Order: sequence, then structure tokens, then C-alpha cells
Amino acid sequence: MSKNFNSFDISPVPAPGPDAVPPPVYRGIYGMPMFVTVPTEDLAASVDFWIHGLGFIDLFTIPGQLTHLRRWAFQDALLVPADGVAGRPSLTVSFACVESEIEGIAAACTELVPGCVDGPRFTPWNTADLEITTPENTRVIFTAGRALDPSGGQADSLRSMGINVPNP
Repeated sequence: MSKNFNSFDISPVPAPGPDAVPPPVYRGIYGMPMFVTVPTEDLAASVDFWIHGLGFIDLFTIPGQLTHLRRWAFQDALLVPADGVAGRPSLTVSFACVESEIEGIAAACTELVPGCVDGPRFTPWNTADLEITTPENTRVIFTAGRALDPSGGQADSLRSMGINVPNP
């Protein structure tokens, strides 16, 4: 079964391209189909980094217990206080973005925590990925779909992976 490259039925992620505009932050309440819970030894520092570096909002906070952060619809993270986080394996979570956001996210995170950014790197599946390590040792990947020339080599590569890229 092949995947249709242009099926964006319910996703808030815009079609890739240099003119792609990110959707607004979604402030509604819904049953979350996916979220991450991130333990942190310094809840305030982590909340500050996720908001000012990664571009999330504080959807709501239960003081001392939980901060529910959100970016686009279906991009939810719950930060919770915990002891002994430094020795634990880090969590990896990926969030969609558009290419025009990559540079700003990298700059904001670097200003807050120098050396925490790696990339962007370009993947065989036609994305630009920016890797950030947060203060609580979470590996956050911002991944942006790149514009695609349907007659180019990248489109042929995607077709060979079973992804249906329309012909020109």
C-alpha cells in the first residue's frame, strides 16, 4: 500500500514549500492522540526553554505538579517535576514545522542554551531536521517538509520508498 504524498486531510501541517506558513498555536481542548510527558529537575527553567526557545505556549499549569505545553494542534508536551533526571536516558520527540521556522528556533535555543542545537540536516525522506537538546536532556527534533520537484531525483527516491508523488 503506498502513501499519498498530498493527503493533508486532518493535519495542521501545511504543504511543504518556501512560502509555507505555520498554523497558529491551537488553544482548544481535545482528547490528545499523542503527547509526551517530560520529567525535569527544574520545572521553571524547562518551561522557560520550551516557551521561549521551542515556541510552545503554557496551555495550563497545575503549580508544582504539571505544565501542559502546546504548539500546533496535536503537539502537546506535559512537563512534570522529578528528581534524578540527569542520569536517565533522554526522551526523543519530533514536532512538525515549516522551513522558515528552523533558523529562528535554532537561534532562540542557542541563545538560551549555547551548544544545544545540531543541524539542520537534510534527510532522504525530504525533510530538514533540527535537533535540540533541552535542559532536562530531552532530544527535540523539529522536522520541516521541503519543497519537492516531482520530476527530480528526490521525487524518484520517495517513489522508490513507496510514497506516491504525483508526476509532473
